[in-house]
Amino acid sequence: MSKPIEPIQAMVFCGVDVSATTLSVAVRQEDQRFEERVFDNTANGHKALIAWLRKRKARARVSLEATGIYSLDLALALDRAKGIEVAVLNPKLVHRFAQTLRRSKTDSADAQALAEYSRRMPFAPWCPPGLSGLQLRTISRHIQGLVVEHTRQNNRLHAANKSTSTPRCVVNDLKRSIASLKQRILHLRSEAQALVRSDEAMQKRFELLIRIPGIAAISALQLLGELAPLSPEMSVRQWVAHSGLDPAHQISGTSVHKPSRISRAGNRHLRHALYMPALVAVRRDPHLKAFYETLLSRHKAKLQALIAVARKLLHAIYGILRTQTPYDGSKLFPQLGIV
Repeated sequence: MSKPIEPIQAMVFCGVDVSATTLSVAVRQEDQRFEERVFDNTANGHKALIAWLRKRKARARVSLEATGIYSLDLALALDRAKGIEVAVLNPKLVHRFAQTLRRSKTDSADAQALAEYSRRMPFAPWCPPGLSGLQLRTISRHIQGLVVEHTRQNNRLHAANKSTSTPRCVVNDLKRSIASLKQRILHLRSEAQALVRSDEAMQKRFELLIRIPGIAAISALQLLGELAPLSPEMSVRQWVAHSGLDPAHQISGTSVHKPSRISRAGNRHLRHALYMPALVAVRRDPHLKAFYETLLSRHKAKLQALIAVARKLLHAIYGILRTQTPYDGSKLFPQLGIV
């Protein structure tokens, strides 16, 4: 007598809570309960997770949060596996969704919330970025960390020199540390530029970026590092949302009407990379300067106006990189009538 054929489930919904060392995994079953497992966050752990999902003989839809280097290798492994769809989600978005489901916050509860997100919400498959873009982003973020540390050490040296009780050995050590950090930053910037030159598409993007008022080589490397891994299918509105520069309104009835603020629910590295170019652009580019001054004349705070300029710059960058044409402020602000 032949073995009866078991019904095949069309889709299973899975959530993965990623930490530095472990993966807490939850699969939602048809009876609304969850089957849970914990895997190591290693290459072998990723293989074990994929094998565990494939035992169900159905397509798996997996959601996980974007947690930097801890989630990247897992996302790449899942994306390469046949029969598995993966979405990498904004942690703030997941947190707000999870608040509607549970009060406790544990790895298990987070994994279940992600599984429910896979089942209930519109699914946007993750598009894996190219290797060169990932490498440039890693280098540029590491450089930024060194720049922050360089500033801290400079502040410590300034404070040490102001005190007569500071031993000379401490001052000398701070000077050596600052010199070392400066050399490391210069070396890494050189490596980043070499990486860009080795990729024809990135080199062309870099050349277009440095022709935008306010964007020099250092800012261009930062921006390119954050933008290169983004999916080519994203719209300009999605770029703005990804940066966290999209406005968040707080209006309810007639009693609540708070000033709009940016959501900050996005890539803080990209926001940081846009700040200095915006600051320079309002001084050097007549179109962005006129836009900035118009906002000030409408009683906007200087910081609000500067953030609006940063958002406009991101719009300009999107159009320039999509059309492969140089910056033209008159196209960005045709209503201003500046030649």
